[in-house]
Amino acid sequence: MTDVHQINELVVEKYIAAPPEIVWRVMTERTAEWWCPKPWMTEIVEQDWRAGGRSAMIMRGPNGEEAPSDGVFLEVTPNRRFVFTDAFTSGWVPQKAFMVGIMEITPDGKGTCYRGSARHWDEAALKQHEAMGFVGGWNAVADQLAELSESVSGKGG
Repeated sequence: MTDVHQINELVVEKYIAAPPEIVWRVMTERTAEWWCPKPWMTEIVEQDWRAGGRSAMIMRGPNGEEAPSDGVFLEVTPNRRFVFTDAFTSGWVPQKAFMVGIMEITPDGKGTCYRGSARHWDEAALKQHEAMGFVGGWNAVADQLAELSESVSGKGG
């Protein structure tokens, strides 16, 4: 197993009491509802769910803050995982990179294990992401994804 610090990776995992098919559907069809921690909102600019497809959105804060992101999907494996990066815009145009994101789901009993990870080019970027609130933010996002998925599957609680 690769040491996560060797690849400058931050990870959040969560059990979701809903089957992977439902979690996947929520992940990909209702992204704006779970992508960033509330009270922030996400505006989807474009989500082309295929390898090489554009992944662009704007996260908006309650005080008028804006955090745009424009990148591409590197991999999309339905009901399993998607991988995205900000290292390129659509058409493989390079830009200053911050991370590679990997959102994975695997069956876990009657539910799903969700794993969200961010891989960084160097330790400085990893530390920057930690300082930005990775742990709290990505855990909040995982909770929002779980709440939505569980409500869709009728197993919320």
